[in-house]
Amino acid sequence: MTGAVRAFLAAFGRSAEGTFRFVGGMSILAAHSVRALVTGRVALRDILDQGVEMGVGSLPLVLVTAVLSGIVTSQQGGYQFTSSIPLYVLGSVVTSSIILELGPVMTAFVIIGRVGARITAEIGTMQVSEQIDALLSLGRDPVSALAAPRLVAGTITMPLLVGIANTVGMFAGLVSARLTVGLGDEAFLYGARLFWHNWDLFYSLMKATVFGFIIPLVSTHMGFLTRGGAEGVGRSTTTSVVIMIISVLVLDALFPPLFLN
Repeated sequence: MTGAVRAFLAAFGRSAEGTFRFVGGMSILAAHSVRALVTGRVALRDILDQGVEMGVGSLPLVLVTAVLSGIVTSQQGGYQFTSSIPLYVLGSVVTSSIILELGPVMTAFVIIGRVGARITAEIGTMQVSEQIDALLSLGRDPVSALAAPRLVAGTITMPLLVGIANTVGMFAGLVSARLTVGLGDEAFLYGARLFWHNWDLFYSLMKATVFGFIIPLVSTHMGFLTRGGAEGVGRSTTTSVVIMIISVLVLDALFPPLFLN
């Protein structure tokens, strides 16, 4: 075996080991959070505070993203259509694109940038400044005080945000279709209903629930792993954002073969 092959296998092994360690650590954190919630060691006030911060605080940016997604989807769909395709099909294209993909994924990206990065930086700063150790010395469980409320709040608020984003995105697509290609509201809604499945909405909210759980899970876990002062906080925050984006994209790719076939 050549030196290059051995070096490649060694690097691959270290990478695989690090990945399994990270996933295992997140699994343990999730299990501890669920246990803390079941045993009543998570304060309702903390969950509400995090829910307001994640939900209400993110709503303006989610609305802007949803409006732009609906407009762009409608414009691009109308541009691609030819005279051989009934124009009312644009209603189905916009509705399906928003509900199945753009609504959950774009909202997840907003939460990653606005909430996930903040959680990692906040908990990471507490870690390097020994505030986590102070909690332990006072007999408080950091998972119950910091991780569990964020996991519960993210799991609850994300479907609500995605539901709002879906509604606003479809309405923006309807208005854009009327202004750009002259498609009437009744024709747009006819196309939307023609190919509509009730499962689509459940599928969208199911995606939102999973994304709402995985984003705070990754961000809190990376915060607890932070070491090395201010530089370590910045490094953990950057890594956390990358992992959250990749996690959302991988989970999004796994949903169709698991639930649409």
